[in-house]
Amino acid sequence: MKLSPEYYLNDDVVSLAKDLLGKVLYTNINGQISAGIIVETEAYFGIKDKASHAYGGRRTNRTETMYAPGGVAYVYLCYGMHNLFNVVSSVIDDPHAVLIRAIEPLVGKDIMEERRNMPSTKGAITSGPGSAAKALGIDRSFNSKNLNGNEIWIEDHQISYPEEAIAASPRVGIAYAQEHALLPCRFFVKGNKYVSKPNKV
Repeated sequence: MKLSPEYYLNDDVVSLAKDLLGKVLYTNINGQISAGIIVETEAYFGIKDKASHAYGGRRTNRTETMYAPGGVAYVYLCYGMHNLFNVVSSVIDDPHAVLIRAIEPLVGKDIMEERRNMPSTKGAITSGPGSAAKALGIDRSFNSKNLNGNEIWIEDHQISYPEEAIAASPRVGIAYAQEHALLPCRFFVKGNKYVSKPNKV
């Protein structure tokens, strides 16, 4: 069952990032359906977050999607080559987002293998946000798409992890965010081979 539109209006982006673990992210591209279990996320809490694109209330053509009501995709290009997929959350003009850092292949593994040119049994196929997005065929054309539509959506398959199986750690690659770089806003399933490095607390 798809997550309800109300699910994404949660203004507690940290708890949402944790709750998204175990949910299943789907894409449907020209009838090709692929999906993976979300096993790693990062929370970004908007205008007060020095690591967020929306820090200080910054509004540009790129960040405008973050100011939409929760439940849309925010996709941006990183290092000029990697498309990164984020779930926009909270209410209008409160630019919170959850970066999906890794998924465990579940549906359409053959499609993912073709997109990534590697077997789905290899952790690197969907490890890290750029790899996860590429495996699912997510590019910037998905930016602003409704997460309750038929092109990209998230389902609850009642997959849950006990508290002790989930790790919280600082986010990756945001040293520029000063004291906010150390906040434990990254969540991942311990021991899952698809989680990006470092796969430890």
